[in-house]
Order: sequence, then C-alpha cells, then structure tokens
Amino acid sequence: MSYLSRAWRAAAPLHSPAPWRSPRPFSSASGPTTKKSVPYQKTLQEEGPGEPSRPPPTSAQVVVVGGGSLGCQTTYHLAKMGVSGVVLLERDRLTSGTTWHTAGLLWQLRPSDVEVELLAHTRDVVSRDLPAETGLHTGWVENGGLFIASNKQRLDEYKRLMSLGKVYGVESHVLTPSQTKDLYPLMNIDDLYGTLYVPKDGTMDPAGTCSTLARAATARGATIIENCPVTGIQVRTDDFGVKRVHAVETAHGTIQTACVVNCAGVWARALGRLAGVHVPLVAMHHAYVVTERIEGIQNMPNVRDHDASVYLRLQGDALSVGGYESNPIFWEEVSEKFAFGLFDLDWDVFMQHIEGAVNRVPVLEKTGIKSTVCGPESFTADHKPLMGEAPEVRGFFLGCGFNSAGMMLGGGCGRELAHWIIHGRPEKDMYGYDIRQKAMSWWAHADVAISLPSRRFHHSLTDNNRWIRERSHESYAKNYSVVFPHDEPLAGRNVRKDPLHEELLRQGCVFQERHGWERPGWFSPGGAAPVLDYDYYGAYGHERHRDYTYNRLLGDEYTFDFPPHHDIIKNECLTCRNTLALFDMSYFGKFYLVGPEATKAADWLFSADVSKAPGSTVYTCMLNQQGGVESDLTVSRISPGAPGSPLAPSFEGDGYYLAIGGAVAQHNWSHITTVLQDMKFQCKLLDCSEELGMMSIQGPLSRVVLQEVLDTDLSNEAFPFSTHKITTAAGCQVRAMRLSFVGEMGWELHVPRADCVKVYRAVMQAGARHGIANAGYRAIDSLSIEKGYRHWHADLRPDDTPLEAGLAFTCKLKSSIPFLGREAVEAQKAKGIFRRLVCFTTEEKVPMFGLEAVWRDGNVVGHIRRADFGFAIDKTIAYGYIRDPAGGPVSLDFVKSGSYELERMGVTFPARAHTKSPFDPDNKRVKGFY
Repeated sequence: MSYLSRAWRAAAPLHSPAPWRSPRPFSSASGPTTKKSVPYQKTLQEEGPGEPSRPPPTSAQVVVVGGGSLGCQTTYHLAKMGVSGVVLLERDRLTSGTTWHTAGLLWQLRPSDVEVELLAHTRDVVSRDLPAETGLHTGWVENGGLFIASNKQRLDEYKRLMSLGKVYGVESHVLTPSQTKDLYPLMNIDDLYGTLYVPKDGTMDPAGTCSTLARAATARGATIIENCPVTGIQVRTDDFGVKRVHAVETAHGTIQTACVVNCAGVWARALGRLAGVHVPLVAMHHAYVVTERIEGIQNMPNVRDHDASVYLRLQGDALSVGGYESNPIFWEEVSEKFAFGLFDLDWDVFMQHIEGAVNRVPVLEKTGIKSTVCGPESFTADHKPLMGEAPEVRGFFLGCGFNSAGMMLGGGCGRELAHWIIHGRPEKDMYGYDIRQKAMSWWAHADVAISLPSRRFHHSLTDNNRWIRERSHESYAKNYSVVFPHDEPLAGRNVRKDPLHEELLRQGCVFQERHGWERPGWFSPGGAAPVLDYDYYGAYGHERHRDYTYNRLLGDEYTFDFPPHHDIIKNECLTCRNTLALFDMSYFGKFYLVGPEATKAADWLFSADVSKAPGSTVYTCMLNQQGGVESDLTVSRISPGAPGSPLAPSFEGDGYYLAIGGAVAQHNWSHITTVLQDMKFQCKLLDCSEELGMMSIQGPLSRVVLQEVLDTDLSNEAFPFSTHKITTAAGCQVRAMRLSFVGEMGWELHVPRADCVKVYRAVMQAGARHGIANAGYRAIDSLSIEKGYRHWHADLRPDDTPLEAGLAFTCKLKSSIPFLGREAVEAQKAKGIFRRLVCFTTEEKVPMFGLEAVWRDGNVVGHIRRADFGFAIDKTIAYGYIRDPAGGPVSLDFVKSGSYELERMGVTFPARAHTKSPFDPDNKRVKGFY
C-alpha cells in the first residue's frame, strides 16, 4: 500500500529542492494509461468502439458535438426551451474524455455576480429540476464547502464573497479557527486565520448527472447518439459571401443542419479546424489522488485551501486530493482515440499538493492511496470558458475551454448557450466568456467589407502560440490566488504597445494590460518599471526574475485596503482637477464607418441621433434587440479626406469616426459588423486603431496650454464642447475633439502614429510652467466615477438598459427614427423601471471595489458594480443597481426615500444615495465655466 507520506518522501528525497522549485519537463506527448480508476461507483465506459446507439438523422435544427457536461446541459436546455430536432453526437460514450474523471465540486460563491448566478442554476438543475423531471437521483451530495484562510487578505476575500452571497441568498458564515475545528475535527488549525463555510455547497457525480440530463432531454424530443464520431463539418458560402454551417459529417451518415455547437472539451480545437474555426485553448494534465478510508471523515464538508493550492473533496469515507500547481504538464499531441483513459501521475509535479493536504488534515500522512486520477483538461488564456458564435462561420457555436469547471458551470452556461442559439444572444451578461475570433476571410456584400475579430482576444494574441501558452499557464498557476482589485498579469505582456510607450516608461509609467495593449496605469516617482519576459514563476527550468520592480509594485497593492500608491493617484487626480493632466489613451479603438448607407447604418446602430453636420461629436449607446447596452462610445460626423489617410480617410457617401474604450473595442467591432452583415447596409467599417494615437489633455488650464500648441481658436465660441476639427499641432496634422471623460474642460488629440511623440513633447513643454503632469487610468477611474460617467461592463452591461442606467438622454425617442433596441426601450418606459443604477457615497473613508451588498431600510436590494475613491469630494463613491423588494418600480422617489448602508466584508457603512453626480452636478466645468 502506498501512503501519502511515503510518496512524499520518495518524490522529494533529502537534500533535493522542493518539487515546485525543480526543473520539470515542459510538456508531455505520452498517451494515456488504462489501469487507473476514478472514485465513482458507476461510469459509462464500455469496451470496444461499438456501433452508433442509433442511426443519425438526415437533418437537425441543432447538432451538439460532445457528450460531456456542457454538451448534455446544452442539449437539455435547448430541448427544454422548445427546440425540436436537437441531436447530440458523442464519439464514444457520454462523459468520455474529460467529464468522466472530474472531481465534480460545486462552490456557490465566486468573485463575480454573473458566475454566482450561473452556479446557482447548475445547483438547481442537479439538485431539484432533474430529480423532479425524471424521478432519478443525479448523484448530488450536499455536504457543504469550507474555504481556508491563512492570512488576512485571504479572509478579506472570503468576507467579500459572503457579502455578495447575501444579495443572492447564498448562506455562508465566517468561522474562527476554533469554530472550524468544531465543524471539521480532523483539521489542523494552528496556521488558520479563519474560514468561510457555505453549508449548501456540494458535489456532483458526472455519470449520474449526464445520464439524467440525457434522459430528460430525450423525453423532450432530443436525440442522443453515442459511438458516432464527427468526421467533417460542411461549410458553404451564401450569395453575400458569408460562410455558414451546412452539415455535419459522421462515420455513419451526414446530418444537414445550420447550427453546430462545439462542446468537445480538449478536442474542441480539432473539431473547430474541421469548420475552419480557431479555438484558442490548450490541454494540460490535471490530477487528484483518492485515499483509503479515513475514520471520522464522513459527512465532512469539501475543503478548498487556496493558499496551499489544494482541495479536499469528500468521497464517501475517503478524500480526493488535488489542486493547481505552478508547473503543470502540457498535453501537446491530443489523441483522437482517447476516451476513458488516464495518464500516469507525475509525482514530482503533484507532490506539492500532498504537502498542503497533509498540513491541513494531518491524518493523511498515514493514509493509503487507493487510486490516482490524472486526465486531460482544457484551459484558456484568461481562465474563462469559450462561448458564443464563431465569427469565421455563422452557425458554429462554442461551449468549451472550461478550465476544469465544466461540471459546476455547466447548468448555467448550458442554459445561456441555448438562449444564445435561439435568440441570438445570451440572457445574462456573458461578455467575459464570449469568443469571436478573427475571421480568415472577409465578409462582403456590395460595398460592405467586414473583418470579424474576437470580442475577447485580438487576432494578434490568438494567432500567437507563445501568448496563449504563457497566459494559459499563468491562469492555471494562479487559479487559487486571491483576486485583488488591481492585479495584472505577468505573462503575455508587451504584445501591443502604443507610440508613447517608451516615452512614458522612462517617466515611471506603471502599465496595465488590456486586450493585449499596454496602457498607462499610474506613474511611479521611483522611475522606470518595465514589464519583463515571462519567467513561468520559476517553473520548467526558468530562472525567476530578481529585483523585478514591476512585480514588486504589483505586490505592494495586494490588499483590500487603500493601496500604498493611493496618494500618488490622488496627486494625479487633483492635478487634473486644479491645473491640467495629460492622459495617453492611444489604446482606444478608432473605427471609421463610411459609405453610401453609412447614415442609414448609423441611425440603426446608435441610440442617439448622430446624423449631425460634419464637425459634431455625439455620446451614444449601441443596444441589442432586448434594449441592453452593448456599448457606449463617441461618434463624430466627418468629411472625406485624402486617400490612405488614417486621420481623415477618403470615402464616397457619409462618414463617421468612432472612438471606443480599447478594452472593449473588439466587442464593439464584432457587434457592429454582425449588425451590418445582418442588415446588409452598403458601407465599410475601417479599423485605424493601430495607426492613430490618442492623448487627452484635461483640466482648468487645458485651453491655456493647448492654445500654444494647436493652430486653431479654442474659445467656447469657436470650439464648443462636443465638436471636433482637423488642425495642426507642432507642425503635425491632428484631429482635436473637445470632450472629457473626467469632468473637466479638455481636448482629445487624435494623432497619426508617427507624429505622436512630437506632439506629446510639444504639449508637455507648453504645459511645464503650468504644472502639467502625466496621469493614468487609475486616475481616470477615480475622476470618471466622481463625475458620474459610466464604464461599460461595470456600470453598463448587455443586460442593462439606458433607462435603468440613467442614460435615457442617449436615446432618440423623441424622433421617429428607428434604432436597434428601440421597441424594447419604449416598452420598458411604458411599463416602468424595476431596477435603477444609483450613486452612493459614504462619509467614512473606506475602500470599496465592487460586489458590496446594498441595504435599504434593512433589506438587501442589490450590490455595487463599481466603486472608487473621489479625491475632489474626499469620499468613497459607489454605483450599483437596486430593486424594490416588494417588486414595484424603482422611481426616483423610491431612491430618495430610503435609508442606505453598504456592506463591505460583512461590515455595513451608512451611505447616501444621489440622483445626480456628487461632483459638478450642473456640468459647468466641461463647458469651461469655473
């Protein structure tokens, strides 16, 4: 019999370095072994390839490929939503590949409101819905979950989760070490700081869950065919040059269909290639061991010891022990024949989990190992699943890359994916999971020319294998790390640099990474802090960086208190408020919408009336059919320019210049191109994001300084707010726009890339005697929330409407011009607003970051989406959507009449609700009135 302690000593002999510090093979091409075993009483494995369980039909509305958790959940939800003709194809038996060996843990609390909702639905499906529909037990075991904290920061994170859980009715309790010992007598509490106990967490059985899902789906008319591998995807190009799914080829016949759902897990990349779709995921070995019987372990909760990067799953009278290591093994050559096999466990890699497990439950040191389970799992660059319709081929959907969380996210994501397929978009905000990869060809219709890049990853990233590998590794290795508000990745950096990057780096710029771009975060007085090549945290023989300034500055901010650089950001903010600051915003998306039907397209796309005279700039939203906000942006009417000019392109017809936050630029591009394609507007969308830089000069003295640099009159009369013009700066042609995202008088300068440094230096030289300073996005976050300006995907999401978000002024409802989402907005206006975005401030100077619970008159009514500190008003500011617990509309009177508290980490703070911005509510400063 093998004991954990014996395996530990064998893998880490005396005088050898700890295994997680030792060089390890970077990857493995070895195939699976067949003599390992999973700890489940039942699997769906059968010997031999077998014949298909039934002949495939000749046609189907939807074909789901892959019979694991996501495939079964998606099939079930499609059938439940009334889709007839749903076919699930599994090349072997249900659960084969990755699902069959999963640990099946379900933790209800995560640092994301959307994921809490997704997890809640999975739990409802396996614990309530399926048993009620089928009379069968799915294998759900509700034994609770226990999160271990060994330090204050970790317990603070758990307290944040507890507060968010109150919004969604998830019961949880912060326990002291002694209370934890009472709950789990076998636990070592000597190094505990505290724990979070969630009584209704539990575990799922993969075979029981998937077979019950299959039973429920077939009862609703779905067809499930096992032993039926897919051999090809037929794609045809329609009359407008659009590639669409036409059929699925199998070894036993062809199924005509317009919709395929790729739920093939590790094999999703191979399935995608059959259709010409790129699926950016990697395969890794992921392991756990199953112990012999442990006396006294029965009915104990599952344990996640994040600081030791280990989990302990109750397995009857034993434990499964696993985790996430810093040196995982990549599976380079994914075998098409792999089904119910397992890899040999690499003890050198795995032993770090044994150390953590033995420390937490000491009895494990003398407990035998019954079996090892090491199988493949798919992982992605940002540790989030890949979902949605692929841009290369219409009708080809993804539901894969679940980073070992496919069982617990399966129910929620299966429902959203089904809604996506039926209605064209998910019901919830799935922006973080949405995948729209760069198309290999161009969509074309008459004068329409559209390239479809990713909503989530730029093609320069997804075509970069090094970037995918680095980021996937870091996401895996940091899976159990505390999610701090201001953390940044170290992997896959310096891929996209704007023209001012080196200039700002020398001046102490501490960069953030967004969508591959390096954008200014804040400016350190300590000098340059470059981001170095990724060192894999010392794994695979890489030497860890020493004296790594950037990493040290990040580490200083690993706190839920005010960060040590709080006063530096304060100075940047107050310099902007009192004199002037320069913000490099070059990472912004910069698109041109031009052509004979550009105005027709703009009228339909944008909620505001942007059909003004050339020289005008309009802040607007773009909505979906349900009235949800897909974007907020500025749209400027332009006149034709010179051929080949990125600043003023030539075109026939009408033209519009779109400026969009860089982190969501690809999402905007994808939304616009999809609408243009569906509506068949004769126009072009051009991307000049890389060709143009953008700097914003903001503050009371911005006019004085820029008047020395720009060759145009900047007076209110000659250059009013929300207008733009082509002019010169330092001898270079620029597009100047009088706009502000910080609530001050100021101008944006849109500059050809080659001229950016020259223009920047001219502005800084002119501003030097007036106290100009560089400022970054940390300052923008603070300044913008102080003024009440919205951030998309924080204050605004696709499931929020302009009326709910206080942006009714962006909707041209007084005109008769139709626009996408208008009917939904009008219907909501007539019915009433049942949730509303509200601004709160607290008198006590306490840091908040979002996810805090909002209490009104003793009831939880919502949670905070976004929070920051406002330095000009010297208060914490938070924005969140609230509801009436009685179910009534949320009017302004309702907002004003309540007494509010914000709960941060279990502690409530009195708060004041505002119906207008607490800073410059009359909007005078942006218009130049000080």
